[in-house]
Amino acid sequence: MQTRSQTTTVQIDFDEASAAWKANKIPKGNGTYTYRCSAILRSGGPCTQPAQCHKETCKRHNTSGAKK
Repeated sequence: MQTRSQTTTVQIDFDEASAAWKANKIPKGNGTYTYRCSAILRSGGPCTQPAQCHKETCKRHNTSGAKK
């Protein structure tokens, strides 16, 4: 149990935290962002298209909506 005289120091690198938060987002302007598609391309790089609403992938990589 800690008392009021015992404090814990927390070091947060806000630049690093901001970069990590923006890693899977596409800037739209005015400080707004949209999520990036989470699919990995055949070349090994990430897809650069925006993800569909309430999904993790773009229209091209969304296989759950494919007709059987």
